[in-house]
Amino acid sequence: MIRAPVPPFDRDGAILKVRRAEDAWNGRDPARVSEAYTPDSRWRNRSEFLRGREEIIRFLERKWARELDYRLIKELWAFGDDRIAVRFAYEWHDAAGQWFRSHGNENWQFDAEGYMAERHASINDVAMEEADRLFRWAQGPRPIDHPGLSQLGL
Repeated sequence: MIRAPVPPFDRDGAILKVRRAEDAWNGRDPARVSEAYTPDSRWRNRSEFLRGREEIIRFLERKWARELDYRLIKELWAFGDDRIAVRFAYEWHDAAGQWFRSHGNENWQFDAEGYMAERHASINDVAMEEADRLFRWAQGPRPIDHPGLSQLGL
């Protein structure tokens, strides 16, 4: 099955791929998110290394059990042929109520059918006050009129 858009990417296709990934992650459904990756997809997320959809699902279940009220914005940074680079920020709080904004970069590589075969993520967490939150939409995809990272000065 094809997961459009597929490589080689043009600018519009790369932007669409990034927005679809953002929307899926904001849905916080690990099984749905895992469907965007090849069955043997390889990940590096911070210092954790994963392989395959089952490990991705277990990772995301742990992530979203810990990172509460998660809201994410991704932005295209660069693209070429079968690769896309994004920068992102997400806001969340822990069980004690401490809020964080996590900033990072991801490098993605896709197979010919448009599934992500590799994901490399580097992420830093910054504690913040609840009053400093910028991502305040209801759970689910970011509203189309909500500013992106560049518009927010992030």
